[in-house]
Amino acid sequence: MRVMRCLAGLLFLWAAACGVPEAAAQKLVTVQSRTGVSVPIFVADTGSRRAEAVVLLFPGGGGYIKLREEGGQPKFDGGNFLVRSRVDFIRANLQPIIVDAPSDQRSGDGMSDAFRASAAHLADARAVIAEARRRFPGLPVYLVGTSRGTISVAYLAGALGSEIQGAVLTSSLFGGGRPPVLGAFDWKSISAPVLFVHHRDDACRQTPYAEAARLADRYPLISVKGGKPPESGPCDPFAAHGFFGVEAQTVQAIANWIFGRAFVKEVG
Repeated sequence: MRVMRCLAGLLFLWAAACGVPEAAAQKLVTVQSRTGVSVPIFVADTGSRRAEAVVLLFPGGGGYIKLREEGGQPKFDGGNFLVRSRVDFIRANLQPIIVDAPSDQRSGDGMSDAFRASAAHLADARAVIAEARRRFPGLPVYLVGTSRGTISVAYLAGALGSEIQGAVLTSSLFGGGRPPVLGAFDWKSISAPVLFVHHRDDACRQTPYAEAARLADRYPLISVKGGKPPESGPCDPFAAHGFFGVEAQTVQAIANWIFGRAFVKEVG
């Protein structure tokens, strides 16, 4: 709990110093997707920063970050790497949109792995993409996932084809069970550009760095090292698995890839 409060304070000070708006300026939007189902999304206000691409962020775990309003302000659980790094995406001239679990997937932890690979999840994603394009016409749209969120990104990217401009998978869930985990995923099913990002010291058994390295001869890979000593379990966000302490550098490398610029393949 103390870690969360400290990180929230640091993000507030960082946002103020960099001219990035704080949470009060953000927008909580409910997107109607399937019949009787809605998807809450968090649309960050980039302030004076000119966004050049949209990144749809799919958190790990069950993807349920409990987007809500309290006292007229958007609130959500913010420990996940992608969620807490939203300011870094803004600073890199990217428009972050955080995607929460749909309204019919909020029991327990949220979305199952099987749901992340389902036609229902695809329908939800298409509705969110349509909302993103309505709000930010002309901007390319990229899917970015971390940990279990990479299941969403892989299967969605395979189905969406040219409807998106690229897919970024960080701390990919290669193992830990049968499909839809990504150890046996058909990467050729994705026609859009794909980037892998993985910490060399990721100690989570389901997300081994070696599996990402095996794909490096076919897809670009950003390897990350260093950061802060872990303050959570190896599969949790405040460890190498969540790029703890090297978030800003990691996001900047991702942004450089998205924009077609030279990007570092070794962070840290």
